[in-house]
Amino acid sequence: MLRQKKYYPVSISQVVEGKNIFDFSILSRINTKDIAVFCRQFYTMLNAGVPILQCLNVLSIQSENKKLKKVIRSVQVDIQKGATFSNALRSNKRIFPELLINMIEAGEVSGNLDGIMERMAVHYEKESKINNKIQKAMVYPIILSILCIFVIVFLLTFVTPIFISMFESANVPLPIPTRILLFISNTIIHYWYIYIIVFSVLLYMVSRFINSETGKFFIDRLKFKIPVIKNTTKKIVTSRFTRTLATLLSSGIPLIQCLESTRKVVGNKVVEIGLKNAIQEIAKGASLGSVIKKIGVFPPMVISMIEIGEESGALDDILDKTANFFDEETETALQKLATMFEPLMIIVMALVVGFIVLAMMLPLFDMISTIEM
Repeated sequence: MLRQKKYYPVSISQVVEGKNIFDFSILSRINTKDIAVFCRQFYTMLNAGVPILQCLNVLSIQSENKKLKKVIRSVQVDIQKGATFSNALRSNKRIFPELLINMIEAGEVSGNLDGIMERMAVHYEKESKINNKIQKAMVYPIILSILCIFVIVFLLTFVTPIFISMFESANVPLPIPTRILLFISNTIIHYWYIYIIVFSVLLYMVSRFINSETGKFFIDRLKFKIPVIKNTTKKIVTSRFTRTLATLLSSGIPLIQCLESTRKVVGNKVVEIGLKNAIQEIAKGASLGSVIKKIGVFPPMVISMIEIGEESGALDDILDKTANFFDEETETALQKLATMFEPLMIIVMALVVGFIVLAMMLPLFDMISTIEM
């Protein structure tokens, strides 16, 4: 550019940008919706004939997520240094999913990058929709649980001591439920810090266990055994599996490589291990339908559709239709699950508050009976 304008640099020095001490971009998260928007906007510009570097420049300017904005600029710099688009994304693989990176790499090889970005946009838009449904299903139980805890603490710390002092002054013998309530109330009032320490330690231990490989496998296996949520979990896993595999196969990627990428995004350790074993059997010559059936998670309909797809040679198309069906099934299942949680949480809250009220009322009945006598 300098040569074209007939400019000659007299001196060159590196400019180091000052760091903002109030930069909160590290706190922002990049979720599936951000990736979906990135793919959709990238496809739109590529399809219009805009070069990759200019696409990235526009996306870095208009991105609302500060963390994503910084990452896009980093990718842009890597490409300017000579890296391919997929390799530039791979250097930020903590941000961009491996599935997206592999698909972009396939698009670069085949020369169909804009088509790949369109498929990825559709894929992550559907994934984002499912994630939003799951989050909405969990909002009500979480809010109600927090409200229940606050109500119980209020009753134990402010209401219960008033009644207990009244009973003690009247020399009324306290029944067992009231004594239990009195003990809990006294410990919360005088030793509240012990509860905080115990809760913090338990939270830390549970968090460590859940994030470990053993914990993930235990929780994911439990999801398939709990009657209330096992059917919903199966539908979510099936939807992700069929949609991801269909997207990869339609791009011309070999089946084993497709399964390697798919098993990392299904979001369930039980299925992930099952797919790992399935890959080994397929490499030995087994059919996809037979090895998927052995995992014991996917519905019979999915197994039948895969077998039909293998026989007809249209596996990607059949899997795509199956994914669309299970997307709708997942949405319906999540709505039912959210509807079931509401009365369940109300019953739990009623039982706890009812015990507190009963424990306070029992001595009151004894006082009334003593006065009448």
